[in-house]
Amino acid sequence: MRALVTGGCGFIGSALVRNLVTAGHDVLNVDKLTYAGDPRTVLEIAGASNYRFAKLDITDQPAMAEALAGFAPDAVFHLAAESHVDRSIDEPGAFIDTNLRGTYVLLQVALEFWKSLDPDARACFRFIQISTDEVFGCLGKEGSFSEESAYRPNSPYAASKAGADHLVRAWQMTYGLPTIISNCSNNYGPFQNREKLIPTIIRKAVLDQPIPIYGNGENVRDWLYVEDHVTALQAVHARGTVGGSYTIGGHNEMSNLDLAHAICAQLDTRRPRSNGRSYAEQIEFVTDRPGHDYRYAIDPRKAEREIGWTPRETLTSGLSKTIDWYLDRPEWTLGTADANDRLGLSATRKWA
Repeated sequence: MRALVTGGCGFIGSALVRNLVTAGHDVLNVDKLTYAGDPRTVLEIAGASNYRFAKLDITDQPAMAEALAGFAPDAVFHLAAESHVDRSIDEPGAFIDTNLRGTYVLLQVALEFWKSLDPDARACFRFIQISTDEVFGCLGKEGSFSEESAYRPNSPYAASKAGADHLVRAWQMTYGLPTIISNCSNNYGPFQNREKLIPTIIRKAVLDQPIPIYGNGENVRDWLYVEDHVTALQAVHARGTVGGSYTIGGHNEMSNLDLAHAICAQLDTRRPRSNGRSYAEQIEFVTDRPGHDYRYAIDPRKAEREIGWTPRETLTSGLSKTIDWYLDRPEWTLGTADANDRLGLSATRKWA
C-alpha cells in the first residue's frame, strides 16, 4: 500500500506512520509541525527507504494537490487536526481553519486525484477520516455512542470535527469519493503531547507538583491504547464499507479522578516517593472548563463484527506500558515547562 498520512508527526498519526512503515508500506507523512507535531515521534523510522516526509499545511490546496499527484497514494489517512479542547475554547478560529477548511481542501484534492485514476486504481482508493467520539456530545450515566448516534458537539473542537465529518460524508454521497469515517474514544500511550491528561498526571506526580483535575473529577472517558487504535484504522481501510462509519473504543471507562488514582498507584510501585506517601496526595481540583462533557463511552461492536477488530490492551495493561515508557524517557514529558507548555484554559491555569 501507498499511504498518505496527514498529521503524521502527531500522537495518533505518528503511531500509524511507525506501524505502516514497519509493516513495509510506502508512506508519505504530511505535517505542518505546529506545537502538536514533533519529529521525534517518527525518528525511529525516518531513515527508512519506504518513508517520506513533507512539511505542508493541509489548507494549502496547490501544495496538497502536488503532494497527492507526486506520491500517488492508494489511501489517505486524514489525522491532521487541532485537537486540544482547552485551546479550542480560547482560540476557536484555528480549529475552524485547520479542521474544517483543511478537510475541505484535502477532500477536493483527493477527489481530483481519484478522478484521474484508472478504474482499477479508483476501486482500490480510500479516504479515511479519523474523527472523535466528542462529535456526539455528552452521555448520562447509561448508554454508549454508536454509529447511529446523533451529532451534538459541545465544544469548538468537537463542532469543527463534526463539520469535517459531515464534509467527508457529503463528498462521498455527492461526488462518489470512497470515504470511511472512524470515531474513536480517548487515546493514550507513548509520544502523547504533554498537555494531555495522562502525560500531565505522570509529569506532575514525578515532579512533585499538584496534579490538576477538572471540577470534581467525575467526568468519565472511554480509554483506547493508541496501538490498538492504529490497528483498527488499518482494519477500517482494509475491510470497511465505503460510505460507512465505525466507532472505535477500548471498553475502558473510568472517571478522571479514578484514572489519576490508578496512575498514582502504579507510580507508587514503580517510583516510590522519598517520604513513602502516595502520589495521590498531590491531586488537586481546579476550575472546570466550560461545556465539559460528563461522559463518553463507545459501543465498538460494529467494528468488531464487520472488520474483525478488537482492542488488545486493558486500561491496566495499557497504563502500565505507558507509565514505563514515560519514566524511561524523562526528556519527553517530565522536564520543566517550556514556552509551548499549556495546561488548561489560559485564564484559569492556576497550576501552570
